[in-house]
Amino acid sequence: MFLKEVRLAPYTTLGLGGPATAFAEATTQAELVEIVAEADLAGDPVLILGGGSNLVVSDAGFDGLVVRVTTTGIELTGDGLLTAQAGEDWDALVARTVAEGWSGVECLSGIPGLVGSTPIQNVGAYGQEVAQTITGVRVYDRMTGETADLTAAECGFAYRHSAFKDDPRRHVVLAVTYQLIESPQSAPVAYAELAKRLGVDVGERVPLAEAREAVLDLRRGKGMVLDPDDPDTRSAGSFFTNPILSAAEAAAFESPRWDMPDGRVKIPAAWLIEQAGFPKGYAKGPVRISTKHTLALTNPDGEAATDDLLALAREVRDGVRDKFGITLVNEPVMVGLTL
Repeated sequence: MFLKEVRLAPYTTLGLGGPATAFAEATTQAELVEIVAEADLAGDPVLILGGGSNLVVSDAGFDGLVVRVTTTGIELTGDGLLTAQAGEDWDALVARTVAEGWSGVECLSGIPGLVGSTPIQNVGAYGQEVAQTITGVRVYDRMTGETADLTAAECGFAYRHSAFKDDPRRHVVLAVTYQLIESPQSAPVAYAELAKRLGVDVGERVPLAEAREAVLDLRRGKGMVLDPDDPDTRSAGSFFTNPILSAAEAAAFESPRWDMPDGRVKIPAAWLIEQAGFPKGYAKGPVRISTKHTLALTNPDGEAATDDLLALAREVRDGVRDKFGITLVNEPVMVGLTL
């Protein structure tokens, strides 16, 4: 069933976005492929909508068909291969793996959104990213009109990036397979902040449930666990990615930093934003930087327009560029607009 002029704001965690010309829900892989294929044949623009947690939609909306993915199904085999349909809730899946004693994604607890978005963004947090466990992604290839199973190598994973982002209109993610390890213990804790919260050294392991709860506590403290009673969670998560610089570029100023395996240096975007004069709670009209986390731009009262959010994002981006010569890159997907 296709609906007309459906407002998209309620389907995003920011609560922003105008109407879609047409709107449909796909409850099975076959239905998802059929809807997209027919729209492509008709030459209609298509937007695949998951949990709306990493999406900024223009006030004008989307002039085309929005397909909301609601497919479900999880299969976990004895060798730790877990295949989940794209419409499964990500955090519910992580909670299940922890409860059943499968290690590998516990530090990705509390991240909003659906399974289908995880390979696209190469979702990561607290020392883990899905590229470490994904073995394959089943997709509908809109170029060939066929379904295909891509290997992890074919996904082209990098920091908060994948080959899916290089050609965003080509593939529709149908299902994702992860290789987990049967163990009551977490993977080695790789993130200093998490290790400190757990009271262990980096590299140690802890019970899976303890790792999950510690991550959830850290995320709640930053307004990064969806909560209708917390206006700081009315966001798209981290709005900017952490810039990765050459060693020479990073030597130009003193900041917190992480050395990358290739010799480059990752600089925390939150530190750059704060040093450029934008503290937590900095407001511009009806939008503001989260009071808990400098990387999140929020619509706290639900009364903003997308243009308000973009004005704040541009002010922050330009302020960082003017002070440090670094241009921050937005992490959320932009629909009908550019930063």
